[in-house]
Amino acid sequence: MSATRSTTHRTLDQWFTAQEWRVQSFQREVWAHMAACRSGLLNAPTGSGKTYAVWGGVVNSALLNVTPASIRSRVNGNGATPGQARNDTRGLRAIWITPLRALAGEIAESAQRMCDGVGLDWKVGVRTGDTSTKERAAQKKALPQLLVTTPESLHVLLATKGYAELFKHLDWFIADEWHELLGSKRGVQVELGLSRLKALRPQLGIWGISATIGNLQEAMTVLHGADLVDRTRSVDPSGRQPGAGRYAPVLVRSTIKKPIEVRSIIPEKVEHYPWAGHLGLKLARHLLPIIEQSTSTLIFTNTRAQSEIWYHHLLDIAPELAGTIALHHGSLDRNVREWVEQALDVGKLKAVVCTSSLDLGVDFRPVESVVQIGGPKGVARFVQRAGRSGHRPDATSRIWFLPTHALELVEAAALRQAAEEGSIEARQPLFRCFDVLAQYLVTLAVSDGFSPAALYHEVRSTWCFKDITSTEWDWLLTFITSGGRSLAAYDEFNKAVVDDDGLVRVHDRRIALRHRLSIGTIVSDSSYAVKLLSGGRIGTVEEWFINQLKPGDVFWFAGRSLELVRVKDLVAQVRKSREQKGKIPSWQGGRMPLSSYMAKVLREQLTMDRPGPEMSAVEPILQRQRETSIVPSPDELLIERFTSREGYHVVVYPFEGRLPKAYGADLGATFKPLPRMLVNAALWGLYLESELVYVGDGGVVETSDPTRRMGVDLSVRYQLTDRLFADVDVNAVDGTLVDVPEGENAIPLAPRFTTIGGLAYVQDRGFNASLRYRHITDRPANEDNSVVAEGYFLIDAKASYRFANLELGATVENLLDVEWNQAQFDTESRLSNEVEPVSELHFTPGTPFFLKGFVTYLFPMTCTACVRSSVVSSWRIGSGR
Repeated sequence: MSATRSTTHRTLDQWFTAQEWRVQSFQREVWAHMAACRSGLLNAPTGSGKTYAVWGGVVNSALLNVTPASIRSRVNGNGATPGQARNDTRGLRAIWITPLRALAGEIAESAQRMCDGVGLDWKVGVRTGDTSTKERAAQKKALPQLLVTTPESLHVLLATKGYAELFKHLDWFIADEWHELLGSKRGVQVELGLSRLKALRPQLGIWGISATIGNLQEAMTVLHGADLVDRTRSVDPSGRQPGAGRYAPVLVRSTIKKPIEVRSIIPEKVEHYPWAGHLGLKLARHLLPIIEQSTSTLIFTNTRAQSEIWYHHLLDIAPELAGTIALHHGSLDRNVREWVEQALDVGKLKAVVCTSSLDLGVDFRPVESVVQIGGPKGVARFVQRAGRSGHRPDATSRIWFLPTHALELVEAAALRQAAEEGSIEARQPLFRCFDVLAQYLVTLAVSDGFSPAALYHEVRSTWCFKDITSTEWDWLLTFITSGGRSLAAYDEFNKAVVDDDGLVRVHDRRIALRHRLSIGTIVSDSSYAVKLLSGGRIGTVEEWFINQLKPGDVFWFAGRSLELVRVKDLVAQVRKSREQKGKIPSWQGGRMPLSSYMAKVLREQLTMDRPGPEMSAVEPILQRQRETSIVPSPDELLIERFTSREGYHVVVYPFEGRLPKAYGADLGATFKPLPRMLVNAALWGLYLESELVYVGDGGVVETSDPTRRMGVDLSVRYQLTDRLFADVDVNAVDGTLVDVPEGENAIPLAPRFTTIGGLAYVQDRGFNASLRYRHITDRPANEDNSVVAEGYFLIDAKASYRFANLELGATVENLLDVEWNQAQFDTESRLSNEVEPVSELHFTPGTPFFLKGFVTYLFPMTCTACVRSSVVSSWRIGSGR
């Protein structure tokens, strides 16, 4: 469709001119499509005006008095003409879905400003978890014309009695930042909620907004539903379905190419920089000139714990930043977050240390620079964060990459390459998320109920559940009504009932209340509110962290030093502390794998002929790796082995940060048959998508077919005297390769029966001794068990004498001097005069009788503050493919 001024109300053009803004061509194109009541997806870079493109389309359609409902009425011959004012403008006209509740206020303010500026008598409201009880009560009486909300809050509305009345005037549904929702269970929530709204309002206009996504066509299809083909199969040349008033959705792409300037902060001596783990604090002083030379700087970390640590450290090395630097993450109280956002918007802050809580949102114009601490693990996230600087259509986005360890310079080079090429990874949609669907069914059941037959066809219109079968549907209905076969005996799982009219409903008010309070798919640990004794809520931290503290302990949170006073009713009451050292909370879910595209580009960097500045800097480390082991090529997996005092180790290094899927379950019991005896018993099962098995003829290990193990564990501990203990552990396992013929499905070298145990005489000071055994039975060395790895039974002894800080002793390995094989494997070999290869057992002899003495000195240590970080170290010897 031609995007001309004739499809734009002059008042909207005048308002843009008054703001000293130039209407972008893609904005006018969206307005034209929405004036024709077409649905679609908008893709444009961060800071180019996406929000005003779609919201402007809603406002423009209202000014022209053109809505999907009015188009349908005119097609049927009974509607108003364009420009004819509607007498009734009450009721909800548009829903705006945002993935972050922190964005809702900014979007609402921008939308209200446009409405007021063009003289449209519309109210804009917000409905999120932060909305006050008073505001929710007011919305229950009369919803605003535009409601900015989250996927969770939309489902809360659907759980309201008489919810259909709330949406009877709804014209537009907008999914903002659709790339953030696509590929997540929250995106599935949007699909399901939208399927219900489409059933209530068949003429509903639907738009998605996305800044950074690779599979745009698929993203649009997922948003508009699996029935998209059916809805658009029969259209006239203008694109409208006859008599339906619905258009085929359109894809609008901005032609703006927003330049991104990527710079890396490179250590002076990369050889001395950590090879893994760490937080990058050694390079913190390199940030000070960036902060000083920029009006405002956003410093992104990947986790909330890292943001707390970096904020505290920057104030330590640059106390003059106090008052001009702030902290922002999702666990801070809403009032704290809003203050930071407002102060950043008006230019009061020089820097904000933040997490993904500021990835998205309305522009902060004072932001000139962005710093990324550590690898973001994906190109889309990196480009999104870069776009927070220069947040205007004609500005350059500038981002600095600060590596937390040396090998992240490789990731920096990959990010630079992807940003220069403009390549963004795709977001893969989810399929068949039955946990989300079960929750959705209960949501509708606690409101007005639902007809299973009608809702089945509705659900099948979504992309996620387009292939759901009637058998699966019946199972879900059984699950929410009786809990299924496993939970049928428990009343609390008999949530819904089928009434005489055939509708499924929840009648128990307690179940309904509990469900409304737990709607959502975001998984987190139980949280405690953190409140000052003097009044004021600071934020929330997870339960496990609070449980390890005791009254008087000091911890850092929200950039403050706090002393725990007491814990009561899920509230941690604190007071301000002057202590400079203390624990820093961390939150679950802090580790992220590389995206598939990011992993591909990173691998390519390792083999490029013309390396950039980052790869040139990291070359000494890569050269050391080549000398010690190998640098894997894109089609290789690095596997290294080494021996330590604890035994033999194999380390698998997946560059992408991902491992094969593993599923396990166990059923166990712990009991005391005698006062001094403790028994643990367990039955367990383990399924591995793949595991590493030794291929003797190649001298390497390779991935296997899927494997399945079933096992029994038994552990017995008995206290013979106050200082004499006996223990025994027994493990029996049946493990096989899956989908492999019987007789050829043994897992090479997998143990079948092992046991360890012994006696120990223990005391804090004085004489200590132990006598222990270890035994493993024969096990197959190859798949058909034609070669067997021999088992062994060994006894070790240890005796020592302990002083206050000193221990003297001796150990004897293999006390009975048994001949045994340590490393064993099947291999095929053929000499020059042999016709056929020979399959035989190769082995490394085990340790014979061996006596050694030892001296241990324990140094006194006091630890006032400890911060955990994951350390990955695998650069050893050996290689595998």
